[in-house]
Amino acid sequence: MIKLVVFDLDNVIIDGEAIDEIGKLANVEEDIAAITEKAMQGEIDFETSIKDRVQLLEGTSIEEIQKVASELPLMPGAEDTINGLKENEIDVAIISGSFDVVADEIKEKLGVDAVYTNSFTVEDGKLTGEVTGPLVSGTKLDVLKDHVEEAGIALEDVVAVGDGANDISMIESAGCGIAFNAKDSVKEIADVVVEEKDLTKVLDEILNQLTTDDAEEETVEDEQEEAQEAEEEVAEAKEAVEDDAEEEEAPEAEEEAEEAEAEEEPAEEEAPKEEFVLADTMEGVRKQKDEKEAEISKVADEREEFNKIAREQRKIRDELNASLKENLNKAIEYRNERNEINKQVEEAKKARNEANSKIKNLEWNSGKRNKIKIENEIKKIDKIIETRVLDIKKENQLVKNANDLRKQLMEIHEDEAAKGEAEELRKVSEEEHAKVIELSEKAQAAHEEMLKYFRKTDDIRTAADDAHKKFIEARRNASDKHEEFKAILSDIHVINKKLGSNKPKRRKSDNKGSSGANKNREEKQRAEEIFEKFKQGGKVSTEEILLLQKYNIG
Repeated sequence: MIKLVVFDLDNVIIDGEAIDEIGKLANVEEDIAAITEKAMQGEIDFETSIKDRVQLLEGTSIEEIQKVASELPLMPGAEDTINGLKENEIDVAIISGSFDVVADEIKEKLGVDAVYTNSFTVEDGKLTGEVTGPLVSGTKLDVLKDHVEEAGIALEDVVAVGDGANDISMIESAGCGIAFNAKDSVKEIADVVVEEKDLTKVLDEILNQLTTDDAEEETVEDEQEEAQEAEEEVAEAKEAVEDDAEEEEAPEAEEEAEEAEAEEEPAEEEAPKEEFVLADTMEGVRKQKDEKEAEISKVADEREEFNKIAREQRKIRDELNASLKENLNKAIEYRNERNEINKQVEEAKKARNEANSKIKNLEWNSGKRNKIKIENEIKKIDKIIETRVLDIKKENQLVKNANDLRKQLMEIHEDEAAKGEAEELRKVSEEEHAKVIELSEKAQAAHEEMLKYFRKTDDIRTAADDAHKKFIEARRNASDKHEEFKAILSDIHVINKKLGSNKPKRRKSDNKGSSGANKNREEKQRAEEIFEKFKQGGKVSTEEILLLQKYNIG
């Protein structure tokens, strides 16, 4: 999560190099610009460059410098970028080797939260040629570490934006480093490179990163919930299946209870219900029977249709729950793949940065640093001889000093072995940087696949919930129809009892053949089988209902 963006000042927030513009006041802008360029390229260390440049400004009026500072142009998009970061509740700081006389003006104008710069030493309104501040000998990373520690945030929550060699330490260490219109040495180690001189392009990169981070955090926070919800769906599906079984067994259990009750208390079974009123005539009763038989057949068909819908929706729901689990596992698989690739990205970055650090050390330790320092001393002496009026004794001494330095310069030879090693390390750095790019693209692809499957699980879960609701509704409707079926069947029992009591009694005959008894036994057995089918929720025809009534079953 991005909490802080740190900018360099010169050529980043302002469009230009402040000290170069100040140098025009003392007519030393070319000398200062030359030193600045070498520092930006990493050819001389920053401490030497800042001291040499400020020394050239000795005697310059601080009031004139303040006027120049107030007129320095902002980089295109600077104001919009700072406002955009503020709107997203991101703090903004400036860490620059430039000077407070410039930075304080920018802080007030743009509403920057904190600035860290160097300061001119002033006496009687003029520069003494000396400079103080945390960035004379210290690095920008040192200042950044102190700031984040005080703010209570981590370096990984920081975006660092810079263009020169002295920005490398903070760009390497920040969670995201952006090279803005930068030197090649900065581009090589940056996570993002912006070539166009428009700071809104930096804002776009930061906001994109912010959006990605939010999505990832939400995904990470939700993944366990997703897994838990999927398990709950499976458990719910299992529970629903068990409930289905109980609901389907309910009619059977109720009918068995009724049958048992009828066997134990036949008198209560035969008692007519008060709510059903028989017709006054036998013809009317028979008409009631016909109506009830048609009604019970219709209700049985409706109940069977609801049971069919319930079975279909249960099958759909169970299939969706199985698919949900598969898609969730796929999403987690891509998440793990992404995380593994990101580890490789970090390893490649580490190897690249270590190679760059070794290259820098080799270059400084191979004699190159001393060579550059002596060259600068010679130029400084030559400049004094050319621009100042000196007595002959002092001028001769300066000429002698310059000649001695030239002799030293001729004696310095760069270590060829070190140069060769530096070239090999540069190849390693380029290879590791290529790996960073390639692996980052793979990680992004895996991340997008992960998000696709997580979105798919949401769609499946919605469909499964809908199927489950339809299943519950169908089972409820089937249960209602079953209760209606039982009520009608009870009325039919009452009607049959009435019709049976008015039939003429059969005369017993000793001559009745055994074939009639066998037939009765077969019919009764068939009636019992029909009743078993009925208890399982099967459809019963009118003829089968009559057979149940004949043997008083159910």
